[in-house]
Amino acid sequence: MIALPIPWNKSKGSTLSFASTLYLYPILDLLLANIPSQWKAEIRLGLQEALVNAARHGNKLDPNKTIVVEFNVTPTEYCWIIKDEGTGFEPQCSCHAIAESLPLPAVEAESGRGLCILHEVFDLVHWNKEGTQVTLAIQVNNRDRSQPMIL
Repeated sequence: MIALPIPWNKSKGSTLSFASTLYLYPILDLLLANIPSQWKAEIRLGLQEALVNAARHGNKLDPNKTIVVEFNVTPTEYCWIIKDEGTGFEPQCSCHAIAESLPLPAVEAESGRGLCILHEVFDLVHWNKEGTQVTLAIQVNNRDRSQPMIL
């Protein structure tokens, strides 16, 4: 189940919550509704990684636990705050690290690529001290986003 405030305001920002799931297609569609089409694929990938991490690693896929996403739009920034009900974790990389300097996990590794993808897609990746909330932001005028990133 997805809980939306009434009315759902896609243009300025809002909050939605949903039970831990890996079925994220409708949630991603809502979160990307007002994103320019040329950026949607890149940002979808980043948001999907963050939401999968919250559901799988944070909430351990417990359907009784929820994920809350706050989405805000300003003239210069798109921002998502994703919160889970897990025990938290300590990211092994600095939130200010340059994506190229982050070590990519081995091909056979079962996890770890998501954090690298977050740092590649978003201009800001910031975890709260408990490791249960991540803030992801795209600065609209910060860089040329006319071309999609290539992973």
